[in-house]
Parts: sequence; structure tokens; C-alpha cells
Amino acid sequence: MSTSVTAAEPAAASALLADQTTRRLGGAARRLVVAETEADLVSAIREADASSTPVLVLGGGSNLVIGDDGFDGTVVKVATRGVDADVGSCGGAVVTVAAGENWDDFVAFAVAQGWVGVETLSGIPGLVGSTPIQNVGAYGCEVSQTIARVRTLDRRTGQFATFAAADCGFGYRWSRFKAEPGRHVVLQVTFQLPLGDLSAPVRYAELASTLGVEVGQRTPMAAVREAVLAIRGRKGMVLDADDHDTWSAGSFFMNPVLTADQAATLPADAPRYPAPGDMVKTSAAWLIERAGFGRGHARGPVSLSTKHTLALTNRGGATTDDLLALAREVRDGVQQRFGVVLVPEPVMVNCQI
Repeated sequence: MSTSVTAAEPAAASALLADQTTRRLGGAARRLVVAETEADLVSAIREADASSTPVLVLGGGSNLVIGDDGFDGTVVKVATRGVDADVGSCGGAVVTVAAGENWDDFVAFAVAQGWVGVETLSGIPGLVGSTPIQNVGAYGCEVSQTIARVRTLDRRTGQFATFAAADCGFGYRWSRFKAEPGRHVVLQVTFQLPLGDLSAPVRYAELASTLGVEVGQRTPMAAVREAVLAIRGRKGMVLDADDHDTWSAGSFFMNPVLTADQAATLPADAPRYPAPGDMVKTSAAWLIERAGFGRGHARGPVSLSTKHTLALTNRGGATTDDLLALAREVRDGVQQRFGVVLVPEPVMVNCQI
């Protein structure tokens, strides 16, 4: 894990945002600034805010859908680096990570160091600074379970603010940062991670089956990471420039969280999982498939992944409008069949379904 800081790249007068996203979709930005230090990041945002220039803070481009008209403002690409760990036998590892660090690189580093808790989040694309915004999760773990605090720039006040995990408003794919889009720019994330060779208890049945253990058991962290990467790879969820199934933003729709009465209207074999507040979570993928949209379902140059129905993919030469048309087709089909409205997971910039 690199902790070095290099000179910032020169700012570009304009940039095609398709080159900055995993979907390879999106029009041009008026201006792109690559910020490789925290000072450059803060300066670029404050400068744009002072001139009332619209700002889009860009991480790894893995959770964005950007319209074909692009972004008429300044795009600030977060490229900060740095990992600072305070490791003790009692408190475990308290690890502060710059927002611009690659998330999966950090997970690999944590596993190698014997820092427990993020191993099931292997293979998720994007940057560390994006993870608390979405409260990313996979295979029975959410990043909020390991976060101690988040340091931000509050664009409303112009001041720095640090939030303890309890103050971050974390929920399913939710946080206070997502609730106030654009207000808080994440600068650093601090994680509290126990030490050990064994993983956190395996909570997800598919992962447990792959590992050959019972749900709730622990197993070597390296094995968990390897298994998660294998599962995600089979679903086209590990980035590969040569595989169009990975030209996506991962899961396009969130798993619906329903009231008990709403869940009761679903077919008896629909997946049901307990959710906070006496709610019931069901599977968006199951709903999509049962509504008649199978793997590889295509609409022109876009399609559902041939490996996983939750991913909407660019097969090459697509536009954002093409993608949104497919998203609407799937959303409307599920609503007509089951009365459930699927909600997009990615952030929409200058577009909507």
C-alpha cells in the first residue's frame, strides 16, 4: 500500500467523463482537476464554490451514471494517497486512509496485515472515500461495521468536520453524506479493525457454502478474500477491461426493503430477509428475473450482464440514454409484475430514469 504523494497532474480544460467511469458512458466536463493532495482537493473545491461553479467530486467512477450532455462545471478527481495505522494488541488496528486510495487495494493490504473485518468487501470497485457515502456492503458485511470516523470538508460551512460512526446516519446503502448530496467531501476514513488470522464470522450462505463452512464460523481471511473474488468474478463484478459484463457499476438496483404487508403480496418463493424496523428485504435480482428479464437481456448496445441480472452493461458504443432506456424497461416491468418499484443504486448526474 503506497503512502507516497506525487505532484498533481495538470488540470485539463475539458474531459470526456466516459473515460473516467467503469461504464465508459458520459459526456464532457467543462474542466477536470486531478487532486493528488488533500490541500489540492480542498483548494479546487473552495475555488469552484467561491465562483459559484458547479462541482462534481469524482472517485473511481464505479457508482455513477453521467448523462450524455456531461457536466457543465468543474470535475474534481480525488487521487489522494496515504495509509496511517496505529496498531496495538488491545485496541487492534486504527487505520486512517486517504479518500483517494483504491478500495480493493486497501482490502488486500488489510488482509495481508491481519486486520479483520473488510475481507468480505473484496473486489468492490472504487475508492475508499466513496465507501461511507453509499455504506457499501456485500456478503453479509457493510463498511459501516468497521468505520470509526469520517473526516470531511463541509462545503456549506467551508470548514472541516469529523463524524464518529454513530453520527454518520448509516443504513442500508445510506448515510448522512448521501442524504445531503454534495455537501460533505470525504477526505479520510478511519477504520477500527481487530487483529487476527481468521475472518469475521461468515454471515452469507453463498459465501459459507463456497468456503465449506457453516454460517457464523470463522475461516482464514485470505481464503475469504479469495472466495469472494471468485464469486464476484463469476458474476462479472470484478473489473476487467476485456469483459463487457464488467462495463457496469455493479448492481444497478438496490434490493427492495418492504413492509410486512408489501412482502406478503410477493409469491411464496420470493426471497425474504429480516431488515431493521420490522421490515423485509427481498432480492432485486429475483424480481428482475421473474419479471421476464433474464441474463443478457438486451436493448440495442446495452444489456443485462450475461452473468448477473443486477448489472446493466455497456456492450460497446452505447450512450447513457441507451442505458437509461433499459433501466426504465426493467423497473417498469418489475413494477407491473410485482407492484415493487426498484430504486437505482448509482448516483445520477445530469440524468434520471
